[in-house]
Amino acid sequence: GGYNFARGMAGEKKSAVLDLSKHVDQRVRVKFTGGREVEGRLKGFDTLVNLVLDECVEYMRDADDAYKLTEETRNLGLLVCRGTAVTLVCPCDGMLEIANPFVQEG
Repeated sequence: GGYNFARGMAGEKKSAVLDLSKHVDQRVRVKFTGGREVEGRLKGFDTLVNLVLDECVEYMRDADDAYKLTEETRNLGLLVCRGTAVTLVCPCDGMLEIANPFVQEG
């Protein structure tokens, strides 16, 4: 016999890809596929990294370059983020923007 997929996963509880429990009620920055970025207070999450953010602010993108952010922001309030679109979650505390070390001066 072959492997029985139905029986193989039956007793195993699915674990989360990320342990976000230590970041609940703290501000996090979230990046999505397509370039959008938001910052908000993490209120909840599940094993698929679906997120609930409160007091959420979106950082607007440059019209010419979708991956470049501007200083402009937009208040979104309460936001439910689909886990399949989330590419990055990081805490805001300790986050610091630095110059890109790979860009060659010219």
